[in-house]
Amino acid sequence: MTITMSAESERFISEQVAGGKYASPEDVIQAGLELLREQELIDRWPIEDLRREIEIGVAEADRGELAPFDPVGTLAEVRRRKGGA
Repeated sequence: MTITMSAESERFISEQVAGGKYASPEDVIQAGLELLREQELIDRWPIEDLRREIEIGVAEADRGELAPFDPVGTLAEVRRRKGGA
C-alpha cells in the first residue's frame, strides 16, 4: 500500500521517531491506527449502556468502593464486555 500524506504529517512522524518514542515510521502509523480502532469501539457503545456504567461507578464511589485506576485493565474490561478482544 502506498500512502501520500502532507508534509506536516511526515514531519510529525519523523519527530516521533527521532524523539525515540517509536522505532520506525510504521510504528507511528500503527499506533495511530490502534487509537482509531479504540475510538471506533467507544463510538459504537450505546449511550444508555455508558450512562448505566457511569451510574454504577458513581454509586460505588459514594459507598467508598474505590480502587486504584488501572487504564490498561479498564480498557481490557471494556473490550471484553463489547466483544472486541
